[in-house]
Amino acid sequence: MSASTPVDEPVNDPAAPADDPLARERSHLSASRAALRAMREDVEALDIRDVTANWVNTQVLQHQVEERIKALADLSDTPLFFGRLDYLHAPGAEQAEGAEGERPQPEAAYRTLHIGRRHVHDADGDPMVIDWRAPVSQPFYRASKKDPMDVGLRRRFGYTGGDLTAYEDEHLSDPAEAATTSKLLQQEIERPRVGPMRDIVATIQPEQDEIVRSGLSGSVCVQGGPGTGKTAVGLHRVAYLLYAHRERLARTGTLVVGPNRSFLHYIEQVLPALGELTVAQATVDDLVAHVEVRGTDDATAATVKGDARMAQVLRRALYSHVTMPTEPVVVVRGSRRWRVPAYELEEIVRQLLDRDIRYGAAREALPQRIAHAVLVQMERAGEAPDDRVQDAVARNAAVKAAVKAVWPAVDPAKLVLRLLGDAEFLAEHAEGLLDEQERKAILWAKPARSVKSAKWSAADTVLIDEAADLIRRTPSLGHVVLDEAQDLSPMQYRAVGRRCTTGSATVLGDLAQGTTPWATRSWEEALAHLGKPDAVVEELTAGFRVPTDVITYASRLLPHIAPGLTPVASIRENPGFFEVRGSSGPDDVIAACRELLSREGSVGLIAADPRIPALTDALAAAGLPHVAPGEETTESTRLTLVPASLAKGLEYDYVLLDEPQAVVDAEPDERTGLRRLYVTLTRAVSGLIITHGAPLPAQLT
Repeated sequence: MSASTPVDEPVNDPAAPADDPLARERSHLSASRAALRAMREDVEALDIRDVTANWVNTQVLQHQVEERIKALADLSDTPLFFGRLDYLHAPGAEQAEGAEGERPQPEAAYRTLHIGRRHVHDADGDPMVIDWRAPVSQPFYRASKKDPMDVGLRRRFGYTGGDLTAYEDEHLSDPAEAATTSKLLQQEIERPRVGPMRDIVATIQPEQDEIVRSGLSGSVCVQGGPGTGKTAVGLHRVAYLLYAHRERLARTGTLVVGPNRSFLHYIEQVLPALGELTVAQATVDDLVAHVEVRGTDDATAATVKGDARMAQVLRRALYSHVTMPTEPVVVVRGSRRWRVPAYELEEIVRQLLDRDIRYGAAREALPQRIAHAVLVQMERAGEAPDDRVQDAVARNAAVKAAVKAVWPAVDPAKLVLRLLGDAEFLAEHAEGLLDEQERKAILWAKPARSVKSAKWSAADTVLIDEAADLIRRTPSLGHVVLDEAQDLSPMQYRAVGRRCTTGSATVLGDLAQGTTPWATRSWEEALAHLGKPDAVVEELTAGFRVPTDVITYASRLLPHIAPGLTPVASIRENPGFFEVRGSSGPDDVIAACRELLSREGSVGLIAADPRIPALTDALAAAGLPHVAPGEETTESTRLTLVPASLAKGLEYDYVLLDEPQAVVDAEPDERTGLRRLYVTLTRAVSGLIITHGAPLPAQLT
């Protein structure tokens, strides 16, 4: 590897000689930004007043234009391109094919391509910057000395803010040049982090790129330890799929599901930075918000309610409302009376049950089936009824009354209300599925009088969602990303899975970080509950975020919490700052906070949830401003006070972990507590200080 401009001595002289490569790259950057501005201005200048047939189409088109304008925004502190490829031969048209429905891109005729976050072209349509998702950009991530992929030179760029300050070259086809680690790549990985999560588009590694570019038709599960980039991989896969299958996903939709609002706020800027503005984000609780959550469950009740057996209990309870007819249906039309006997009605009902269609769909089909039986009799009598007659018969009062008696309408919330409040009803439909102790665990001590007055728990809303799907099919999206999946119950997996029954999924998680009593035991089991048993399971073991000393220390817990997992191997050159200190009280914690705040980057003070109020008071007394998880840090407020229960998925340059044993003790059992501790130990990007007055957990010593 060679660097024409040393990365530690960036050139900033705007009057650099014309033969200076860095000056030429800066010139190309300026021209590319000007071209992007022109692209945006072209869209802003569009006059759509007379191109649509009605005001509805006008509104839709106006929204699309506004979204396009947003997508073409030039973020001043974000590099427009981060790399360059010099091909030995011009790429073929098959490499230059664009997104779904597009013609091959004109870059097929070019040998030198700048790779960036979005496609930029000049006034003649010639490319200035190539989208990182295009097939022609793939060698930037995968080419190597062993397989140069027809690339002679790969150039990486270094930036300070939005200013290009350095470059670094790899001559992949030169056998005389030895392969070395990119300093710019390493610096970008280890760059201090302030504010929300940023994209990793400039640092995607080959094993990550394979997952990012996997096809839309298949589902993928990514097992990745702390700092392996699994969340970023999932988000970049969404961006890639939207590029490669834009028309299809525009029709079917995409969704990112995260564990909590703080996490979603932390990642919400990644996709917009890549030009993707249409991806919805939600928690599982958001997806199943059929009723207001005002109650809580203990661990035992929540575990039983989250068990997949509850799906069968609900099915039994729902279909118990269907009763076989004992009386005929008599339809009067004019002077004629048409009689459908009870045995024929029973046959119709059994046929609908055997078809195993949704409860609501079968109920809607029943009056039409009865009406058809009447029409058969009419035809035998010499009449010639048409579809209008059948519809009229289906709306006949006698038919409606029969349907109401045989196949009544059921409200999903009322069904769950009865199941959890009526011991006999629950026992009848849980027979052979739940034992007596499990039924007692989920049965309400005081039954609610109505859906509105009930103190529903989060687990109850998942049951209501299951019941709602049994009655009416939940609409399916084209692709769903499920992050921190290891903490979901089987019933929560089912809730997410029915939102991608006809689409695909990207499942992200780490079995070692499961901190719920029902945490996932194996990905095979979880994927079966999700409805994606054929999903490919990939494992990421290279750590890009957590320093070597920190991840080595945290990995002492793995034999106790996930003995079958491969420990993460940090690839960071900087071993990181790591220290374990005895503490005599809040003053020592405040002193450690001040020490970390003297360094560049964000600081997270993580502690067991019960200790947060006391630490809040101590920080206020010391005059140290701080924010809560999910709130954006600034240069003047770089400290975040983080309850251990909300630490998952977050990261900070420096972490101060207070009283590890308290983190363990705050959980219902030691195994869960050790997993929570593993999560808190692995939130640091550059350094970790542990303060403790009580003895450390034995598993760490």
